[in-house]
Amino acid sequence: MWTQPPDPENYPLATEGKSSRDVRRTQEKSIEEWLPINTRRNAKWWYSAFHNVTAMVGAGVLGLPYAMSELGWGPGIAVLILSWIITLYTLWQMVEMHEIVPGKRFDRYHELGQHAFGEKLGLWIVVPQQLVVEVGLGIVYMVTGGQSLQKFHNVICGGHHKCKGIKLPYFIMIFASAQFLLSQLPNFHSISAVSLVAAVMSLSYSTIAWSASVAKGRSSAVDYDLRAETAPGKVFGFFGALGDVAFAYAGHNVVLEIQATIPSSPEKPCKKPMWKGVVVAYIVVAMCYFPVAIIGYWAFGNTVKDNILITLDKPKWLIALANMMVVVHVIGSYQVYAMPVFDMIETVLVKKYWFRPGLTLRLIARSVYVGFTMFVAITFPFFSELLSFFGGFAFAPTTYFLPCIMWLVIYKPKRFSLSWFTNWICIVLGVLLMILSPIGGLRSIILKAKRYKFYHSYDPSEN
Repeated sequence: MWTQPPDPENYPLATEGKSSRDVRRTQEKSIEEWLPINTRRNAKWWYSAFHNVTAMVGAGVLGLPYAMSELGWGPGIAVLILSWIITLYTLWQMVEMHEIVPGKRFDRYHELGQHAFGEKLGLWIVVPQQLVVEVGLGIVYMVTGGQSLQKFHNVICGGHHKCKGIKLPYFIMIFASAQFLLSQLPNFHSISAVSLVAAVMSLSYSTIAWSASVAKGRSSAVDYDLRAETAPGKVFGFFGALGDVAFAYAGHNVVLEIQATIPSSPEKPCKKPMWKGVVVAYIVVAMCYFPVAIIGYWAFGNTVKDNILITLDKPKWLIALANMMVVVHVIGSYQVYAMPVFDMIETVLVKKYWFRPGLTLRLIARSVYVGFTMFVAITFPFFSELLSFFGGFAFAPTTYFLPCIMWLVIYKPKRFSLSWFTNWICIVLGVLLMILSPIGGLRSIILKAKRYKFYHSYDPSEN
């Protein structure tokens, strides 16, 4: 049944009086318009700005002070600045390559990969990495949303002893319930309002995080030595912190999908408004990342927890508000990163297995995906370790060096030119990041898993 071509009766289209080729073309157009990443292009440059802020600023910013405690002052600041510069450069490359072929737009990351590496090889290079990034983010955002809800509950109750304790898995399920509902929004255009609210929340809770740290001040007992006590611990912690930083700069995986929503013409190519939005987004990123990382580490030193808002306790009303802002933001971020996954799933189901596009298919497919990420998050709620592992394993390739490789393949800059050197430097640094950072993250996951009881309470402060 699934291997047969689609029956015209399965598609509510007028087919009478048309040739089979016209019918097939009409059906394909109808399917393309139904898919989440579709041909509707009416977004403005500010859509690019807040979509990129929502995609970029998320769970990662909350873990930056913790990463600083693993790196130390000098290396920590250097890695933050270098990552900001490299990822802005590679994001510019993605924007430029969106319309590298005249009259054609690469609306999906894997489509650009197929143009650079070939139809089959490009698919195998890009899709697995992109899926690991987007599914990994979905899992981490489930954990982040659950932990922030738990922190909100504990702060409002005045501590663990004034209210009945609720285990983290239940908070993750509460957070997931919102995702089950919002996942039924059909496409990127329909989540614009959600993404805008999420972008505002990200700037707001980041400001609360660093301003509350300033208000607390630096205690006399603060210690800036690396948090690990043993030499192996320091080395592995350093590697893991590199992954934390890589995770924070992960917006590249949806940049082409965001750019696909902007109209384009030979006179007004979409790369101009898209780049304008990206610049604004990266200014916001800098306003969020650097104060939170530097001031958070300055205030707490190597005692900072893997989520800065979990470390902060006063003023209670402000910390409770900030945690709820995180919940709202990661609700939006989850949807931004889930949309390309929904597009892949529904494309395969409709185009390869000839399922009928409609509400039933969308409801089942997307609910299964949300349920899967919820289950994994409940099973492995290790926030900082997940950041480290996913940050190096998949975020480094798709963010730091895969755009550079595609640039070299497509544009073929002259050997030893500035462009050639720049891209190869990014590739070397990205490969080192991909190799080293998952080692630290995986080690930490194993160490915490030894003490963790599945589906029970989990204290993220335990190290």
